[in-house]
Amino acid sequence: MLIGVPKEIKNHEYRVGMTPASVRESVHHGHQVVVETNGGIGIGASDADYEAAGATIYTTPEQIFAEADMIVKVKEPQAAERKMLREGQILFTYLHLAPDPDQTKDLVDSGAVCIAYETVTDSHGGLPLLAPMSQVAGRMSIQAGAHCLEKAQGGSGILLGGVPGVAPAKVVIIGGGVVGENAAYMAIGLGADVTILDRNVDTMRALVVRFGQTVKTVYSTTLAIEEHVLGADLVIGGVLLPGAAAPKLVNEEHVKAMKTGSVLVDVAIDQGGCFATSHATTHADPTYIVDDVVHYCVANMPGAVARTSTYALNNMTLPFTLAIADKGYKQALQDNPHLLNGLNVHEGDVTYKAVADDLGYNFVDPNAAVAA
Repeated sequence: MLIGVPKEIKNHEYRVGMTPASVRESVHHGHQVVVETNGGIGIGASDADYEAAGATIYTTPEQIFAEADMIVKVKEPQAAERKMLREGQILFTYLHLAPDPDQTKDLVDSGAVCIAYETVTDSHGGLPLLAPMSQVAGRMSIQAGAHCLEKAQGGSGILLGGVPGVAPAKVVIIGGGVVGENAAYMAIGLGADVTILDRNVDTMRALVVRFGQTVKTVYSTTLAIEEHVLGADLVIGGVLLPGAAAPKLVNEEHVKAMKTGSVLVDVAIDQGGCFATSHATTHADPTYIVDDVVHYCVANMPGAVARTSTYALNNMTLPFTLAIADKGYKQALQDNPHLLNGLNVHEGDVTYKAVADDLGYNFVDPNAAVAA
């Protein structure tokens, strides 16, 4: 199979779909890989590094999209890239379709086979291709939030960990999953006062086992969210409904009542965000202020630490990339129900129910789509 790796074009996105090591492994399996020139520059990988791994360097994305059987990316295809997709071509990347009707329409119209990293599952009920970026984003959320609390950034001027004689910041994390656990890890390490809200008692029990008395866990209700958000200096939104739009757990009235200079970091923004006042921002212009509350809603947070993120992502995506290339996508999906869960759009049909429900498409069962 001919695998194409274009350079990412989303604002300040420095990750790349495949590392030189992943290319080498694919070539070892008998496949051809073409990489856009300077595609890996953001992770410190030169064209020469890719050529040494067995890739061919192409100068334009148009060449890659025209020839490749499978496109491997990181972020969702931008409008210009979606125009280059063709019927039957495989797209393997993050998609986050539920809050993005324009992208969904373009992918449906393209006739391509679109497999989303974020809905591939595992035998434990986890999301293995989303997890590494959730780990990165969870940890980065505290770095970003601590910076936003600085007075020069519009924040209240609070040091996250305080100092002897001065209380630390109150950090509230909504969602105790991968994002929440990693945010807590960083916040506790910096000495913050940390509370995590979640509805899964087993999740909260695991967090207490890991962090002990350095973290407080609270069962998440409307009242609990209101109480803790209004008293927080920094709120991290880390909720997830796989493949679906994120629920709006913090409303406009909550934001109005929050402390002046407090900070919201919405890690769920890829799925539409969990704060009613959230809208996606970029690394070029990461924050805005609503009712004296700083909002940080960068939709590709891990792109800022591209080297760490790309290698962590490739550790998880490579086995699936090879399975698709080795077997062809139909056989690979039929052999692995967890990979099949990643199929969001197939040759004009929406094959992920949450996306179909959220955007008003007719849902086509992925098994039936692939069998046909």
